[in-house]
Amino acid sequence: MAGSNTQALEASSSRPMPPRAAPAIALLLLAPIVAEVLFGVTHVTTLFILIPQIGTWGCGALVIQSLIRRRRRGWKALLMLGIAFAIAEECVIQQTSLAPLVGTDPNRVYGRLLGVNWVYLLWALGYESVWAVALPIQLVELIFPARRHDPWVGRRGLSIAAVAFVFASLVAWYSWTQVARPKVFHVPAYHPPLLAILIALAAIVILSVAALGLRPSPGPGRQRARRPPPPWRAGLSVFALGLPWFALVALAYGAAPALSPGVPLVGGLVLAGLAAFLADSWSAGASWLDMHRFAVICGALAASMLAGFQVSGTVLLIDYIGKLILNGIAVLLLARLCRTLRSRASA
Repeated sequence: MAGSNTQALEASSSRPMPPRAAPAIALLLLAPIVAEVLFGVTHVTTLFILIPQIGTWGCGALVIQSLIRRRRRGWKALLMLGIAFAIAEECVIQQTSLAPLVGTDPNRVYGRLLGVNWVYLLWALGYESVWAVALPIQLVELIFPARRHDPWVGRRGLSIAAVAFVFASLVAWYSWTQVARPKVFHVPAYHPPLLAILIALAAIVILSVAALGLRPSPGPGRQRARRPPPPWRAGLSVFALGLPWFALVALAYGAAPALSPGVPLVGGLVLAGLAAFLADSWSAGASWLDMHRFAVICGALAASMLAGFQVSGTVLLIDYIGKLILNGIAVLLLARLCRTLRSRASA
């Protein structure tokens, strides 16, 4: 047994090290792929918009990863910065949660009050902070474990990513609010109140300062009495919590107009609180291993990919088939990563 482990270690050490920029490039690609393509919002016939999405989703996630690792912050700070990113996306850049939703009656948007689509905003805050930021970062950390605790760009790279994010955000704002809404979807251009923008900017600043002001993460050596469940059960639990989250977006688009908006808002907050509690209690001790993290990622991705077929149900047949193929490729790549993690653990 010792001899086989020694051989595995020698084999792993003889493998060429990936380029230093590999984790950053992987995150730039995975953030929009997970958030948009695998979910089904970006179709195979519109994959060209993946390029500007790399600038927003990818650069935004890369900036967050660099800040978190430079300040040695944990998952709570990561989630807070992810929520700040989601507020920027929803209320400043594309303003989707402020403008009446495309495809609905602008005078009868479900859960809309004081110029905010509250049910949709709650869904977007959870989805964009977790699926667009936290999960891609965690996935890349599993792929490149040697760089897990390092920032993936230097100070110059961080500055470039931040500038690229601002530029891509301007392009996204103009493309959606000034072109797509009035000229593609034929809905009136919407100009949110300045007060709403200022409140969103203030929330972004407060969340960012609070996240970076948290105590540094104590690292994997901290112990707690509560042990995490087996990886398969952790993944199944995340799937069971994640799938109902996508009911919020269906309700926001009028799936059950007679239902009081307070019901999904309270239910969504309960789901989010339960997920945060489980994340804190499971990941606190040294018993939380890479296979647990992998199982959680798989459970969340399975929920988003399955729920995404609801979004793809009214698009072209080629887009529906394309989503099936891309989701299948993702499953195969995850299975390959699972074998790598098992081999790494045995070594």
